Amino acid sequence: MKTLVLILTLTLFSNVYAQNPEWMNFNSSSSTIRAYSIAIDENNVKWVGTAGGLIQIDGEDWTIYNTSNSELPFNEIYSVAIDSMNNKWIATYGGGLAKFDGMNWTVYNSSNSSLPHNRTICIELDEYQHKWIGTEAGLAKFDDTSWTIYNNSNSGLPHNLILALAIDQAGNKWIGTADYGLLKFDGTNWYSYTRFNSELPDNIVRTITIDLSGEVWLGTLGGGVAKFNGTDWTVYNTSNSGLPSNSIYSIIIEPNGIKWIGTGYEGLAKFDGSNWTSFNTSNSGLPNNSVYSIALEVSGNKWIGTHDGLAKFDDLDWVVYENLNPGLPNDDIRALAIDGYQNKWIGTYGGGLAKFDSTNWTIYKTLNSGLPNNSILSLFIDENDNKWVGTNSGGLAKFDGSNWTIFNASNSDLPNNSVSTINKDMSGNLWIGTYLGLAKFNGTIFSIYNSSNSNLPSDFIFSILIDDSNNKWIGTSEGLAKFDGSSWTVFNTANSGLPYNSIRSLALDTFGRLWIGLYGALVKFDGSTWTVYDESNSNIPLNLGVTSIDTDAYNSVWMGTVFGGLADFNGIDYWTVYNEFNSNLPNNDVNAVLIDANNNKWIGTGNGLAVFNEGGVVITHIDNKNSALPEDFSLEQNYPNPFNPITKIKYSIPSQTFVTIKIYDLLGKELESLVNEEKPAGSYELNFNAENLSSGVYFYRLITNKFIETKKLILLK
Repeated sequence: MKTLVLILTLTLFSNVYAQNPEWMNFNSSSSTIRAYSIAIDENNVKWVGTAGGLIQIDGEDWTIYNTSNSELPFNEIYSVAIDSMNNKWIATYGGGLAKFDGMNWTVYNSSNSSLPHNRTICIELDEYQHKWIGTEAGLAKFDDTSWTIYNNSNSGLPHNLILALAIDQAGNKWIGTADYGLLKFDGTNWYSYTRFNSELPDNIVRTITIDLSGEVWLGTLGGGVAKFNGTDWTVYNTSNSGLPSNSIYSIIIEPNGIKWIGTGYEGLAKFDGSNWTSFNTSNSGLPNNSVYSIALEVSGNKWIGTHDGLAKFDDLDWVVYENLNPGLPNDDIRALAIDGYQNKWIGTYGGGLAKFDSTNWTIYKTLNSGLPNNSILSLFIDENDNKWVGTNSGGLAKFDGSNWTIFNASNSDLPNNSVSTINKDMSGNLWIGTYLGLAKFNGTIFSIYNSSNSNLPSDFIFSILIDDSNNKWIGTSEGLAKFDGSSWTVFNTANSGLPYNSIRSLALDTFGRLWIGLYGALVKFDGSTWTVYDESNSNIPLNLGVTSIDTDAYNSVWMGTVFGGLADFNGIDYWTVYNEFNSNLPNNDVNAVLIDANNNKWIGTGNGLAVFNEGGVVITHIDNKNSALPEDFSLEQNYPNPFNPITKIKYSIPSQTFVTIKIYDLLGKELESLVNEEKPAGSYELNFNAENLSSGVYFYRLITNKFIETKKLILLK
């Protein structure tokens, strides 16, 4: 017998809503799979009701639906049933009843329907596809139009708390109650069986199953298992059989008559009519001895839901899924980067480096990789897909996907082992900011710049930006420095419009304007004019520093702040602030913001990772083994051409690089910048709107560090 234990990673598909959710959150808190109910549909897809939501298992693909990412009304699910149209009916313990057709959700609760209580415990479907729902306030029947309610006031129900339901081939409803025994309802008459008027061993009936001969199998809370053929009772307990416990939570019967019985504390029992076999955490791969649910595949595999994990058993081997951990190793996110395959790389402070490909998480730590330190301060991915990782006191690491190369103050000329920021210029030099100066690395030699041997205003480096003229902009604790390779220009509170000297973050928009994050303020610099946005003249949130800036395709500026949350500024006059009180942002301490090709904002906070998109989060992944990434750089002819006033421009880049696309007139004067940012490998299409230009011939040019091409376009109005 083999046991495979999996730490489950979930896929969060964009079709969870008919409209994709605007927010997705990831954190390091492990959520145990407490599987109360399992149903298998006609396509062999498993639907698991848990304490934390609904899980869909389709082969190797897992999807979770919960109150955060879907219209599921409550996360604690006690029962799931599937109708003939493959609709899923979900009984929640607090949110009522939900119907899910694969795209849309319909919720029935005590406010919008005749459902008697929002705590729904069990659900069964009869031959007419009517839904029978056991609740804390009686039994409900729903025929998709009308509701019929049965309770202790209007029917033969002795008590309103319904724990179990089953429907036999004759249409009789068998009802398990809390402390009032078993009920049979034939549509007209009610029949009561208790331990006082029958051989029922316990009045608390937790589960009911009916075999192919019509015999009713009951699991009780403390009396073991009872079999009832309508006349005679047979009781199995720990005294007279191999049943390991008298507390029974679940029973399922195979077509060959073998019974699988889940107990409350002593594992799983198999009964073939003569012999008993027990499975528990000591002698099998069962993850926990409290077995809440069992389901049977057509192939004969048993799916077993326990208090602490889900298991699949094929009568020989076990596969165990222990928890719903998103894979994030630590909640303190300090750095983000995206590679050419749209994989997200997340640097945590204390938990190492994580890679997320939209489905799976891969964790790199000092114990399982060449990573020199688990506290990550900065990330950069070059055009060859090398990951450059700046750590806190561990130096700089280069990871090519297989091998790690470490640069530190002991084995290289790196000035300090705390690497706060990394960037690469158009000549292929790596620029590394540390707490003791700036380093340029050409792959072989380190060149060091500090306040003693250059005009760098401070050795404490926060940020580095490379513009499209290959100038280096360096944010320090004592001002902003611009370095063109030979000359330095320093901007500070004394000689510029900067209100503070501590430069925390830098970004460039498509118009070439520099955006600067400082203590409590944002500054725009267009090369001549400084514009300051602070609490006195804007709606920037109260904060202790703008730690990270990125600009989207619409030139909106997105900034992460210390204790002020996330802010979106359209660059003119409109601010939107997202914090943990008015949105799903997990924490107001935002350390990193990065916008991907789908306009998703990836937000690293002090309490987890969030993804936000106003139009709905779009998670994509390019398989690097079978990808359709372009092999060469290319710039296609615009279409249509001639045009009026909108045309499309397509281009392709085979590796991640800084991309500039600009429009020029016949004299070579730059008219507009369409793209001016780092782009992952891929093929792109953009719209150019020339409504402000007159008819004539113009040029558009693609510029990268390895490729330049110019094409002509004709505007006819």
